[in-house]
Amino acid sequence: MLSVNIPGYVKIDLAHLLLDYNGTLALDGEILDGVLPRLQKLSTELAIHVLTADTFGRAQERLAGLECRFHLIQEGDQARAKADYLQKTGAMNSAAVGNGRNDRLMLEQACLGIALIQEEGAALAALSAADVLCRDINHALDLLLHPLRLKATLRG
Repeated sequence: MLSVNIPGYVKIDLAHLLLDYNGTLALDGEILDGVLPRLQKLSTELAIHVLTADTFGRAQERLAGLECRFHLIQEGDQARAKADYLQKTGAMNSAAVGNGRNDRLMLEQACLGIALIQEEGAALAALSAADVLCRDINHALDLLLHPLRLKATLRG
């Protein structure tokens, strides 16, 4: 469990971290440098969930060795599928990180939604749905590893 009280905002009590794969953890199917060690550290406090359509077909293989739940999102209404998964984990104790249009509902409904603008870009819908915007996945993960940074960003 990760907790941070944000003055003038809310108290955040997180048990789950939901992550998109391509465009968030990976570029062209390959995990970005620095991501796995940070996720390993976070996995001691949070249940890690990776939700992906797996465009490149390598996500599960690249995540081998990481304690996480892997969930393959099927074709169709992927935004709704991710939001439904979030509801099962408990939106009020989950953080979500993503960059795509299909992440927008998950980012909006999570207790903490973090949108990213990296090499793949970001959908405007994802950006407007999030609580926080980061330019790099490692910066986003560092917000969770160093929660006083969240306090500084979100305080009212």
